[in-house]
Amino acid sequence: MYDRLIEPRVEEAVADTPVVLVTGPRRAGKTTLVRKLADVGRSYITLDDHTVLEAARSDPSGFVRGLDRTIIDEIQRAPELLLAIKKSVDEDTRPGRFLLTGSANVMTLPRVADSLAGRIETIGMLPLAQTEIGGQAPSFLGRLFDGTLQGRKDAVVGDDLVELVLRGGFPEALARDTERRRQDWARAYLASILSRDLRDIAAVERLSELPKLVRLMAEHSGQLVNYSRLAGSIGVNQRTGQRYVGLLEQVFLVATVQPWFSNALKRMVRTPKLHFLDSGLLATARGLTFARVSGDRGMFGSLLESFVFSEVLKLMAASEQHLTPHHFRDRDAREVDIVLERDDGTIAGIEVKASATVRAADFAGLRALVEACGERFAFGVILYDGADRVSFGDRLAAVPISCLWA
Repeated sequence: MYDRLIEPRVEEAVADTPVVLVTGPRRAGKTTLVRKLADVGRSYITLDDHTVLEAARSDPSGFVRGLDRTIIDEIQRAPELLLAIKKSVDEDTRPGRFLLTGSANVMTLPRVADSLAGRIETIGMLPLAQTEIGGQAPSFLGRLFDGTLQGRKDAVVGDDLVELVLRGGFPEALARDTERRRQDWARAYLASILSRDLRDIAAVERLSELPKLVRLMAEHSGQLVNYSRLAGSIGVNQRTGQRYVGLLEQVFLVATVQPWFSNALKRMVRTPKLHFLDSGLLATARGLTFARVSGDRGMFGSLLESFVFSEVLKLMAASEQHLTPHHFRDRDAREVDIVLERDDGTIAGIEVKASATVRAADFAGLRALVEACGERFAFGVILYDGADRVSFGDRLAAVPISCLWA
């Protein structure tokens, strides 16, 4: 069993907050995490049990009445329970009364979000981070802002890096011995998400067309979102296509990243960027295997960028720093893959390069970001397929991708 980075945050939250909700993709390890707390005096209920689910939906208030220090798993299957939970904690505000998990982000439902404001803490949980797999303490984000990231003699590079990225982070996929068996698991997982989980949260027309939409989204992971093109691929209008992308965000298959902008630079692109949240699922959706990627490294760049983005999100969830992720791109095509803004306004930039060679020209986007931020800029790095740290001027360096977890 892996130690999860967010476990201390969950324990802190249940000690001072009436309702704690752990959200993230199905099979990421949420149930395993919260059931550890069931061993210390909490009852456990899962809404994946159809009898329990029917009882919860038919009489939410009666279902919640009498529950205390209870774990309710997969709350998105009966979001009406949240209003009954609100009433219960209004009457008894002791901390730690309800620990919930959700494989869809029910807090995006306006009525739910408004009703539980101030009574609930939501903690995101993605599949395993590389630091969790290796049992290391995370230090990347602090070292990034401090500018103290270093080279790694034990850096994972070349084909070993390709193999690591293709595996992704889902515990059940990692437990399989071969690439073919991991991709079999990923295909079944994607089919379940599209046929079951989406129906739990919304009425979806043209459900049979969604695999085609997901394949096209996979081809555009790491790129600016073109809602019109995505919608056209399944014969719906742009508004419906945008809604479908939003639903896939709700079940944590993908994320859209908003652009960072500044009045200091006028010619900036303000379109969001699309990422898959697990590189193993992304590879399967694109039909990418080790043989294909190692034979054509041109396929690796967008896959690696989404992998890095997901790793950064996982580290952010456990960080003491409050960070907001963005991307940056201007109309001269200068871009930075990930821009992290700290709550005090300090900025750090991350560019991802699937190559063992870094040139000064590769820092054009980061230099544009420095220009826009001025003294707010802390540090910028290119994460690359190498082992050494190479400085490229004030507050800029190339460092190994392995710095994310080593």
